[in-house]
Amino acid sequence: MSNVVIDKQGRKNYLITIKVNGDEYTRLVKANTLLVNFLRDDLDLTGTKRGCELGDCGSCTVLKNGKPVNSCLLLAVEADGQEFTTIEGVASTNKLDIVQEKFIEYGAFQCGYCAPGMILSAKALLTRNPKPTEHEVREAIAGNLCRCTGYVNIVKAILAASGQDVPLLDNKGVSIDE
Repeated sequence: MSNVVIDKQGRKNYLITIKVNGDEYTRLVKANTLLVNFLRDDLDLTGTKRGCELGDCGSCTVLKNGKPVNSCLLLAVEADGQEFTTIEGVASTNKLDIVQEKFIEYGAFQCGYCAPGMILSAKALLTRNPKPTEHEVREAIAGNLCRCTGYVNIVKAILAASGQDVPLLDNKGVSIDE
C-alpha cells in the first residue's frame, strides 16, 4: 500500500516503489498517473509506447510479474510493490534476445510501433509454453494490433524464436534459407 503525501496546496500524491527491469524505483505520483506515463515520463523508458490509451492496441504492453498487461489501463499507484519488465529489460546485455533477433531476421518489425508489445507478449508465451503452435502464438499476440500489414512475419518470428523450423521466404515466396 502506497503512502499518501499531501503537498502545500492540499493535493494528494502517493509514494510508490516498483521494480522495473531489475531496478527498484521510489517516486511520488498523482492518483491519476497511468503506468505507461510513469514509465515513459518519470523513468525515461520510452520503449513502452502510448497507443490508443484504451487497452485496445497493446502498444503499451509490459510484463507485470511475468504476465502481459496494458500499462495504459493500470494506475501507477496500483503498481506499487509489483515487478515489471519493459522492452528495455528484454535484452539485459549487449546481445539481443532471441525474439528480437528473429523479429529482425523475419522482417517482423515493419514500422516498429507495435514491436515492443508484440515482443513482450511473445516472451511471456515462450516462458510458459516453449514450443507453441501457430494458433497459440496468434492467441498470445491477439491483444497487440499491427496497423502496418499483417501478422505473418510476426508469427513466423515467434515460432522461429521457439526453435521451430520456419523457412525464410523472399518477396516471391521462394525459400532463401541457406
